[in-house]
Amino acid sequence: MTIIDGEVAPGFEPVREAFAANFARRGDIGAAVCVYRYGRPVVDLWGGIADPETGRPWTRDTLQLVYSATKGATATAAHMLVGRGLLDLNAPVASYWPEFAANGKADIPVRWLLSHQAGLVALDEPLPVADALAWDPMTAALAAQRPQWTPGTAHGYHGRTWGWLVGEVVRRVSGRTPGRFFADEIAAPLGLDFHIGLPASARARVSRMAYRSPSVDLTTVPATSVPAELREQVAAWRDPDSLSNRAFAVTDPAAIDFDAPEVQAAELPSSNGIGTARSLARMYAATIGEVDGVRLLTPATLATATEEQTNGKDRVMLLPSRFASGYMLPTASNPMTGPNAFGHAGRGGSLAFADPDHGLAFGYVMNHIISGSDDERATVLVDAIRKAVA
Repeated sequence: MTIIDGEVAPGFEPVREAFAANFARRGDIGAAVCVYRYGRPVVDLWGGIADPETGRPWTRDTLQLVYSATKGATATAAHMLVGRGLLDLNAPVASYWPEFAANGKADIPVRWLLSHQAGLVALDEPLPVADALAWDPMTAALAAQRPQWTPGTAHGYHGRTWGWLVGEVVRRVSGRTPGRFFADEIAAPLGLDFHIGLPASARARVSRMAYRSPSVDLTTVPATSVPAELREQVAAWRDPDSLSNRAFAVTDPAAIDFDAPEVQAAELPSSNGIGTARSLARMYAATIGEVDGVRLLTPATLATATEEQTNGKDRVMLLPSRFASGYMLPTASNPMTGPNAFGHAGRGGSLAFADPDHGLAFGYVMNHIISGSDDERATVLVDAIRKAVA
């Protein structure tokens, strides 16, 4: 039986039970979950194994890479600049980043970058991984790139490119890289243990990821055996030229080793944030209210940041998706605790969000990356929280 450490406030015991059940029945190896309510922690739990290869235990300060849950941290940085009057979501990106105007992009507003409407999900010529990690070659390539659809007419998940696109706007406006801005303006005031660009001193505390593939690989079965509702998706996965594949193949090779020290040390604001569940929950708590005297977004900025921008079939994922300006909004496949919640999920299971209606902020991180629709770990935790505050 996995030992669960940490604390739970009275009334939130079902979250501990759900968290323990994730280890016993749903595949968690090492994980942590944290919940804030009205600016104070009410759940802070961790347990399991941080490194399956060595047996190193998961401790209170274990760090975990959270893939696309990083986007919520980067979006918060951008909206802080909006709140300070330094960034206008309706202004052309090119007004801050002149090179971006190339190839018919002069009129694309910042808002469309944040909400996945710019059509810049892929590159005609993928770059070496080293160039992507170096920042400037990738942002130069994106500035020169033609959109894959007429911007503003559709939305599609910019899974990889979003971080460089939004991150470069943050850099141009603030004079600091997105990781540096996050460290100075969000992590330091709140005391967060979360990094976009991992310091070498923190490397030893990072968990090692394990990966589980779906029980059935639909890309290898006969097309007639694929459920009708998934055939369009599966056909896209099988086509190397589809946007569904090209969006995640902007480097050559397409696969990036996120356990590698050089990858963790780089700034990839869409996908390599590393930190604790506690830090994610605390950050989101500070977007909707004060946390120890710190509030990141004013009510007016929060309203603008979380207003729905897109809702419908995603050109990349080929499934329904909803986005605000940088944040995911609740859907059946991306559960949160209320209709006005906002946040971001990450590959394989991580999830962080805020729910202003209930005064809640949530962070869940784990090292067992489970692909496919059979992963219920975050869902059962969210369900337990919803029952606790009902």
